[in-house]
Amino acid sequence: MTRKYELVYVVSPDATDAQVADLHTQVEQIAQRLGGKIDKTDNWGRRKLAYEIGPHKEGTYVLETIDGGGELMKEIDRRLKVSDLIIRHLIVRIDEDQTKIERTRTKRTDASRRRRVARGLPPDRQPGEGQRSDMEEDERFDMTEVER
Repeated sequence: MTRKYELVYVVSPDATDAQVADLHTQVEQIAQRLGGKIDKTDNWGRRKLAYEIGPHKEGTYVLETIDGGGELMKEIDRRLKVSDLIIRHLIVRIDEDQTKIERTRTKRTDASRRRRVARGLPPDRQPGEGQRSDMEEDERFDMTEVER
C-alpha cells in the first residue's frame, strides 16, 4: 500500500547547487529502487533558520512529495541522518489529511445537492448562477476615491 509523504530537508549553506541536486538525485534513486515515486520537488532556496543549528544561521530548504511505503521512508530517513550536508530533515505522512479533506468536500457537495433538489433546483450549479467571485466585473464597486 502506497502512502503520501512530505519530506523537508535543510541543506548546509556551504553546499553548492550541484550538491543539492545530487542529494535530490540520491533520494529519487532510493525511491525508485524501493518502489516509490517522487511527485513534486520544490527548492525553496536559501533562507534564514528560525534558530541556530550548530554554526549554521541559514540553509537551503527543499520540499519533496513522495508516494511510497514505510520501508522507503525508513531508508530515506537513515540515509539523510548520515549525510554531512543535511542540517535537519522531517518526514510527515499527509495522505490522512487529504482523505479527511476529500471526505469533508463530498459531504458538503452532497448536502448542497440535497438542499438544491429540495428547493426545486437542479442538483449542480449552472454556469452564471451564484455569487460573483470577481469584484472587478461588478459595477457596484467603484474603486475610485470618495470625494469629501
